[in-house]
Amino acid sequence: MVAGTAFKQQNLLRVLRQSPIFYPLIGLLAVSIIMVFASDSFLSVANITNIMRQVSIIAIIAAGMTFVILTGGIDLSVGAVMALAGTIAAGLMVAGLNASLALLAGIGIGIGIGVFNGGLVAFAGMPSIIVTLATMGIARGFGLMYSGGYPISGLPSWIKFFGGGTVLGVQMPILIMLVVYVLAWVLLERTPFGRHVYAIGGNETATRLSGVRVSRTKLFVYVLSGFTASIAAIVLTSRLMSGQPNAGTGFELDAIAAVVLGGTSIAGGRGSVIGTLIGALLLGVLNNGLNMMGVDPYVQNVIKGGIILLAIYIGRERRS
Repeated sequence: MVAGTAFKQQNLLRVLRQSPIFYPLIGLLAVSIIMVFASDSFLSVANITNIMRQVSIIAIIAAGMTFVILTGGIDLSVGAVMALAGTIAAGLMVAGLNASLALLAGIGIGIGIGVFNGGLVAFAGMPSIIVTLATMGIARGFGLMYSGGYPISGLPSWIKFFGGGTVLGVQMPILIMLVVYVLAWVLLERTPFGRHVYAIGGNETATRLSGVRVSRTKLFVYVLSGFTASIAAIVLTSRLMSGQPNAGTGFELDAIAAVVLGGTSIAGGRGSVIGTLIGALLLGVLNNGLNMMGVDPYVQNVIKGGIILLAIYIGRERRS
């Protein structure tokens, strides 16, 4: 009886370890426990809400980034796309365009750049890291040219709702983040498109030979990344009540870190959006805890870099 129970426990542990979110969840729990002992106020409702609000923008961007990395690609343009979309939307509002149309124009900017990135990667066969690195510079440059390098303020007051409003007691940035993840999960785990994304990352040649339209799928993946970047732009612009052409610098690296910490293989083919959400929360908890402990920002970068390297190592070992 005891041997049978032990056998079942071993099987359960083996099943759990095969889940892509097992190690990210263990990491999040471990860091949270450490922070509970390090700070008395860590578990307060206000602090937990603050962490989720702070990670919401990176988490939204990382949701789209997950699709790109699952196909074996990368999107370095998301931070600049977010800044450009927010700047254009703010500028159009100040110029007198209906605010809803201006926000849609910002989303259109994100989708348009996603089409541009995806077209060059999927149909022209260019490396994603080169394409999106170039797009990052182009988008940042357009944003600075459009705004003259200065923030664009004077937005309608109701825009603040997306960055600071609440629905049933839940802050809008958190609510938007959760909606994005529900939709991303359904798209990735419950549709043929999601299965094609995994298949391309696992073996692109075999996937193409099996009849899957690989180029079209890859194009749509980059469109999704641009779309989530523009949604994050709306949240950030609303929170700051201005279009910031210099916003989003380094956000692409934080988004990639969230995806990797969430257990998605940087080589593609393995991972999940739920893992990415856990990875973003792990980054948020880590940032929050280190700030509360008064750790030097330079030391924080070293700690976070070390944790990301550890996550990549664990992911590689599991894949091998």
